[in-house]
Amino acid sequence: MTTSTPSTFAAPILVVEDSDEDFDTLREAAAAAGVTRVIHRSASGGDCLAMLRGEGEVHLELLPALIVMDLNSHGVDGREALVVIKTDVRLKGIPVVVLTTSGNPKDVVFCYQAGANAYHVKPVRYDQYSSLLRSLMHYWLESVTLHACLAKVD
Repeated sequence: MTTSTPSTFAAPILVVEDSDEDFDTLREAAAAAGVTRVIHRSASGGDCLAMLRGEGEVHLELLPALIVMDLNSHGVDGREALVVIKTDVRLKGIPVVVLTTSGNPKDVVFCYQAGANAYHVKPVRYDQYSSLLRSLMHYWLESVTLHACLAKVD
């Protein structure tokens, strides 16, 4: 799990991503978009849930303002983690943006029915992926008014 350097006391972003390359691209896009929030990384849905419960290697002080979730990971995958997050009274208000290689209509329907706030298929080309990430960061962290995610992690 990786954490970027903190520069503000705002609620962090939690990224569920098992690909080092995709996570690095996300961090680069966040920096290019001027994101100053701490970005925590979880390699699987199970690790994500552990972090949200205060049981992970990285201890979150505050619940994240945004979760960006890949669906396909080892162990508990993003689908299972999404269902747990969106049925937990303490966590369900956190926006979850699915960012995955799967364009399968069944995955899209499942994720929206489970409560995902957005679903994006990762572009193959780096420039398109980076552009999508910058847009995503701008929308969710600048355009949208997020609820105050100031709840402490147990």
